[in-house]
Amino acid sequence: MTKVIMFTMLILCLFPQLASSNAYTEILSMRERAEFIDDITQKRVQTLLPQLMTETNIDMWILISREYNEDPIVKTMLPSTWLSARRTTILVFARENDKKVNAYAVAPYNVGNVFKRAWDKELQPNQWLALMNIIDKYNPKNIALNQSKTWAHADGLVVTDKQNFMRFLPKKYENRIISSEPLAIGWLEQRIPEELEQYKKMVSIAHSIIAEAFSSHVVKVGHTTPKDIVWWLREKVRELKLKTWFHPSVSIQRSDNSAFDHESSFTNTNENDVVKRGDLLHVDFGITYLRLNTDTQQHAYVLHKGESQAPKYLQKALRKANDLQDIFTNNFKEGVTGNVVLKSSREQAINQGLKPTIYTHPLGYHGHAAGTTLGMWDSQGGVAGSGDYPLHLNTAYSIELNNATFIKEWNKEVRIMLEEDAIFDNSGVWYLNGRQTELLLIK
Repeated sequence: MTKVIMFTMLILCLFPQLASSNAYTEILSMRERAEFIDDITQKRVQTLLPQLMTETNIDMWILISREYNEDPIVKTMLPSTWLSARRTTILVFARENDKKVNAYAVAPYNVGNVFKRAWDKELQPNQWLALMNIIDKYNPKNIALNQSKTWAHADGLVVTDKQNFMRFLPKKYENRIISSEPLAIGWLEQRIPEELEQYKKMVSIAHSIIAEAFSSHVVKVGHTTPKDIVWWLREKVRELKLKTWFHPSVSIQRSDNSAFDHESSFTNTNENDVVKRGDLLHVDFGITYLRLNTDTQQHAYVLHKGESQAPKYLQKALRKANDLQDIFTNNFKEGVTGNVVLKSSREQAINQGLKPTIYTHPLGYHGHAAGTTLGMWDSQGGVAGSGDYPLHLNTAYSIELNNATFIKEWNKEVRIMLEEDAIFDNSGVWYLNGRQTELLLIK
């Protein structure tokens, strides 16, 4: 038996959660990731974009970015080997018919295989006039630019670039300028089948990292602090050649006189506390991989000597939070706004004796992504703008919420804060890699 095989068996014995999913082995090499990203971008432009432009009745979509000041949407379309735009990069999508969109790059360099190069500097020294030539060629009835009051993701056209654009735009097109908002949000929020296969693996990776973080391998009772766990998470992500899109947080609830503080639970306020037996730990953690993001919150219980499972009252508290998840996700309906889903879910949960707080957000190219917002922790009456936006199929969400339960044995209220990544499609809401229904246990 080779040393490599012996080491692998040892790891799987120490971390049985990895034996079932073996999630880390699913991580693609950097080269494979680049191939996947470029392939997905091409498929999205060829299959998803014509549908979205037809649905939103947009003839032409123009995205303008300068190097290091990129439009958030441009960054989702660049070739995998481009880490930023180059000089001024202009992307143009012109709808030819309901099933075909022509993609152009008015840029000083070739922009991958998706975009046809549409500027020869020797023939036309002025980049803006080259862009105007494309507009004249199609004579679109409207021209969509990335401007939005509601979503920062769709508001990427900066003042200087718009001024330059308008300076060269022929007058006959000036009244055809519209916001790209519905098209831009559709592009950002909708996922295609090929993405979902990798998304499921990606969430499995995130779950495995959390399971390892909340194990005796990392947590030494009486010595380890939340800060130690947080930095272990950061190091682990780097070790796996991944990234986090926010600094993780780890918090503790225990049998003491401290009341729950929502803000401190997400800001590592008590990061120097030492983990003790009987503690209920919470983590908020997300990774970035293949231009997509995860966002997960789970809990672990630190066993007392002689214990083999968490106390019944904590298990019951977790089940109540799972009940809240079910109430909430069962209310997802295509075309219904986030504020309506939030209101009906809270009413049902309260009628069933729960004490809910719901703050679910879209997920995808960004962690806090574009799309339908379903509550914020400090806006339980609804969210203006993004909460008024209706749910669409084939979209991803972090099902984020908490339920408060009074624990008689602790003489205090405990919050079970859960966040699991899910897809909403014509079958309803389903979790990309399941959800937490049992507390992780730290021996």
